[in-house]
Amino acid sequence: MQFEIFTLFPEVFTPYLQTSILQRAQQRGLITIHLHNIRDYTTDKHHITDDEPYGGGGGMVMKPEPIFAAVESVLGSPPPCPVILLTPQGRTFNYQIARHYAQFTELALICGRYEGVDERVREHLVSDELSIGDYVLSGGELPALVVVDAISRFVPGVLGDPEGAFDDSYASGLLEYPHYTRPAEFRGWKVPEVLLSGDHGRIARWRREQALLRTWQRRPDLLEKAALSKDDWSFLEKLRQTQPIFAEGDQDEI
Repeated sequence: MQFEIFTLFPEVFTPYLQTSILQRAQQRGLITIHLHNIRDYTTDKHHITDDEPYGGGGGMVMKPEPIFAAVESVLGSPPPCPVILLTPQGRTFNYQIARHYAQFTELALICGRYEGVDERVREHLVSDELSIGDYVLSGGELPALVVVDAISRFVPGVLGDPEGAFDDSYASGLLEYPHYTRPAEFRGWKVPEVLLSGDHGRIARWRREQALLRTWQRRPDLLEKAALSKDDWSFLEKLRQTQPIFAEGDQDEI
């Protein structure tokens, strides 16, 4: 799979892309990531990529010319693949969107900066807009890394476990169950006995129930869309009688 990333700060990407899973995936030719500096596609001697907004107001707006020139020079016109703008105004990125885009062989990502991009980029170049949450960052570089990482996990061979991406939180519509490793006892805290039993049936049931419990407590909204069995519903009914749901105000403010 190939990613074409358009940004004013390509140096932001290098440390993360040269680490761990993404580095190995690139070395093995499973994914290819090209970084394009939008500033290289300006035509003035000062390489200006932003200007004051029409109508006044604070901040600067990314100009359309260098963005169009960068994308069309690399991909052609019209681009043959999805062109995604990373922006706080986009739809919230999630597991399903990552899995959807993993089906493509090529994706283009545009990293917004400053007050945003000229609206004509949204209207005539971009095919989708994504946000990674209800907050604002200084630019789209970190969200682009999030999108690349999440999508790459679905590319066959990227993860050591072929089923790894499909066991993650949200894969089944639920949060993932708790994990434990050696030692079996640490500071008096023991690994649940069922995980040491060798009984794969019991372990599978425990993990499913723990996933249901964790989702019930932390993200009960996910249960509305999850594919649940009769046993799941029976377990949830017991939870309703015995377990509280975490309210937003229950957690300490950060």
